[in-house]
Amino acid sequence: MRKFLQRALAKIDKMDREQIRGLLEDVATESELLEMVMESMSDGVVVTDREDRILLVNKSAERMLPFASGDLGERVLWECMQDREIAAFFRRSLSGLDKVIDREFTLTEGFVRTLALTVMPLVRQGSIQGNVIHIEDVSEKRAKEARLRRAESLAALTTLTAGVAHEIKNPLASIGIHIELIRKTIGGRQTVSAAKVSENLEVIKEEVERLNRIVVDFLFAVRPMNAELQLEDPNPLVRELLEFLRFELEQAGIRVEVELLEPSPHFRLDAKYLKQALLNIVKNAIAAMPDGGTLRVATQRKGNTLQLKVSDTGVGIPEENLDKIFEPYFTTREFGSGLGLTLVYKIIKEHLGEVAVSSKPGEGTTVTLSFPIPQKEKRLIGYREDPR
Repeated sequence: MRKFLQRALAKIDKMDREQIRGLLEDVATESELLEMVMESMSDGVVVTDREDRILLVNKSAERMLPFASGDLGERVLWECMQDREIAAFFRRSLSGLDKVIDREFTLTEGFVRTLALTVMPLVRQGSIQGNVIHIEDVSEKRAKEARLRRAESLAALTTLTAGVAHEIKNPLASIGIHIELIRKTIGGRQTVSAAKVSENLEVIKEEVERLNRIVVDFLFAVRPMNAELQLEDPNPLVRELLEFLRFELEQAGIRVEVELLEPSPHFRLDAKYLKQALLNIVKNAIAAMPDGGTLRVATQRKGNTLQLKVSDTGVGIPEENLDKIFEPYFTTREFGSGLGLTLVYKIIKEHLGEVAVSSKPGEGTTVTLSFPIPQKEKRLIGYREDPR
């Protein structure tokens, strides 16, 4: 349509009244179509000029955004907002000329609504002419996500509780048996030999410690983590952990290979939690190499993610167990809690990361942790205007 109008305007001096009338009717029809499309959209759209004055607002935007009363035409966008937080957001984002995607705001006017606002430069022939603001009401979407998270949490808690009940049952039974043995040993006597009951007491002590570990791991698994993510270099953390485990690795006859990116991309992490996750992974690797072997820790960049890989040359994991290893209380080790990799999964998810495990029996296992690398928003630089 634009090219058609340009050609028509170039010949307007040669047009008669009827031709000009037809041209105006075509323009009106096109404008009416555009208006119908805009007003039929369920999402809100606002268009501003270079001075951030409102050029266009559809009905959905008027309904969703907290506009002040009065005519909106050619007023500065943020000066029309009743909500101070949204007004401040528009002022910052429009002045900065940055692309802002899905910034969420919660409004409580009569009922709670969550709006996702996206600000994009309005570009024509490489030059920024203003901004386009897209508004989406994501209230129902967020409510569904919250319900899904609650359902998943309840299912996970049910599984954990069943596992805890099963794990606690065995040491309690053992404690009961050994208390009964002590009672029989005493058998109404005034005094008994300490040697006769010391073995039973030692077993009871071990079972109580086992119960304590089960409860501590369970509480860690179900409590909110409250991770404090800071933009940091992961390399010092990895080296500190390997130094902490150096003696244990040497005693197990395990050779360590380290290949870390230098310098490493930084990502948002909580050092104490990420170190706990890596500790659990390395401990599993040590247990998988009872006769010694090689532990390799390496990082590599893949797109916008940093991959941290921990590989061992141990016994490996059977294919039928690979889908179960993150389930609570699933373990193939005699004295394993079955929560180690569950906690790893939870910690990495708190870091907005992903966990992948590949393994072959007899060849070893590789655990790959992928973390998103924060990207700086790219600013669109417009062409310099012609001063004429």
